Amino acid sequence: MCELFGFSGAEKTDIREYLKAFFSHGSNNPHGYGLMYDDDRKVIKEPVNAADSERLDKTVKELGKQAVTLAHIRFATVGSVDENNCHPFTKSDSSGRVWTLIHNGTIYTGRETYNYFKVQKGDTDSERLFLAFIDRMNDKLKQGELSERERFEAVNEFITENSPRNKLNLILYDGELMYAHKNMKNTLGFSLVGGGVLISTTPLCEARWHDMPMAQVVAYRHGEEVYRGEKHEGEFIPNLEYITALDAMHI
Repeated sequence: MCELFGFSGAEKTDIREYLKAFFSHGSNNPHGYGLMYDDDRKVIKEPVNAADSERLDKTVKELGKQAVTLAHIRFATVGSVDENNCHPFTKSDSSGRVWTLIHNGTIYTGRETYNYFKVQKGDTDSERLFLAFIDRMNDKLKQGELSERERFEAVNEFITENSPRNKLNLILYDGELMYAHKNMKNTLGFSLVGGGVLISTTPLCEARWHDMPMAQVVAYRHGEEVYRGEKHEGEFIPNLEYITALDAMHI
């Protein structure tokens, strides 16, 4: 199921080799890729195997040094193989702040997301979750502009509430902070490289890798951790049905 990549640096860094290693996993996640890069947060995505994309290969080879980058490769579990279902998802809140999301997981409880079936562009549960999040932020913004800390608290609250019974591995970026969260064991790690933090579903280099904290939202600015939420009780523990379904998908 899908893989995530996130980089936040103290300064702009050449991360092309990390991206090449990440996108080489496309053969195991062949249903699409996405890449957010550069200061103006360009996004390219295609519903194809990342390892076979000439467009992606050219983009990565020519990529300049990066301060913040998100990338995703998709194994379709919910939703068809379609560009609208490729991550990242981007959308502005009512203040004009642009949010970007990549997600690896499945949303089993639809209380927050059910109303978005008719308005989403694609048909994934990840997009519905993202739309619900944007509406939550807009509700918060009705009370006035949010400080950085208040934005973190709003993100932490939303993820904590939606983690129980859902697999919610994700990376979120708001133009200033990069937020990361996992709630399933052995599914997301980080390494301190090039004066920044590199987050990935699987190790991408020989540097030392560490497990991301379980069921805690962590926020980074310029490669340094600046906020960490309290550990919540929404750890996702896969049952036999979930494991059997994953095995069947990769036959």
